[in-house]
Order: sequence, then structure tokens, then C-alpha cells
Amino acid sequence: MTTRAAGGEGDIDRFFERLTGAIERALALAFIVAVCVNFANVVGRYAFDYAFLGADEAQIYIMVWMAFLGAAVVSWRERHLRMDVLVRCLPARVQVTLRAGELLLLAGLGGFVLVESASYAWRIFTLGQTSNTAGIPMWLPHSAVALGFALITLMALWRGAKAVRRGGFDPTPAGRADGVDGTP
Repeated sequence: MTTRAAGGEGDIDRFFERLTGAIERALALAFIVAVCVNFANVVGRYAFDYAFLGADEAQIYIMVWMAFLGAAVVSWRERHLRMDVLVRCLPARVQVTLRAGELLLLAGLGGFVLVESASYAWRIFTLGQTSNTAGIPMWLPHSAVALGFALITLMALWRGAKAVRRGGFDPTPAGRADGVDGTP
């Protein structure tokens, strides 16, 4: 039988799972759009001697969104690159301490980047700055940084809060035995 707290934890975990799944699908669609825009621009240039103004800018901004929201998905799934060969050789207590420090550092640095990038995006929004060719409001690509790091920070804080509620940190990401593919 699960307790109410454990049920609440599961609800939040499921929320992050659904959110990252939705982000992943949106990013896949954005990638398809970027490829189609690129293809149309290439055909236009070489077949009709016509270039779509702003196509390159739009593709770059799509890639910015893909990078920062993709980083949030990777953070939730804990599939980012890890330099933990030596850490895995350390005693469990040291691994747990390092894991706690990792989450604290991630939350702190993520929060710092969130505040700075949101502030910058807001300044650009208030100035009404747009891109040179496509006229895309520049707060849009810059807000990708803020949103990506907001999600990363929330995920790190959630994992830290869960560990504190449970009375300890698991030394490996997401409780996997080797921190990579889920196999012991």
C-alpha cells in the first residue's frame, strides 16, 4: 500500500514524464518543419532562383528551441553525458554525497541561468527587438534558454526534494544500477 506522499510523488513524476514526452513530440515536429523549410529554400534557390527571406533565421531559432528544451528532456531522463567512472569506484556514502551535491549544483546554476536569461528575454521584449530578415521577435529564441533552464531547475529541485523526503539520495541517476542503460 502506498502512502499519500508516495502517491503525490508518483503524480509529479508522471507529470514530468508526460511533459517531456509532449516536448519530445513538439521538437520532432519542429525538426520536420525546419527540414521542410530548408528543403523548400534549397529548391527555391537552385530551381527558381528565389530565396525565402528569413528561412535561415527561422531554422536557427528552431534549433535553439530544440537544444534547450531537448536539454530538459535529457535532464529528466538523466541521459546526459556523465563523467562517473571514478565516482562509481568510490564508497556508497561518497557517491550519495556527490549525487546530492550534483543536484544542488544543478539547481543553483540552473536557477542562475533561468533568472539571467528571463531577465534578458524580458528586456528584449520590452524593446520590441526583431530579427533582421524575418522580423521574428527576438524574445522568442531567447526565452527558450529561460524555459529550458526553468524545467531543468524544477526537475533537479524535485529530485532533491524526493530524496530528502525518502531520507537519502540514491548514488546513481534515477536509481539505475549503472546510471546508463538500466542494467545492473
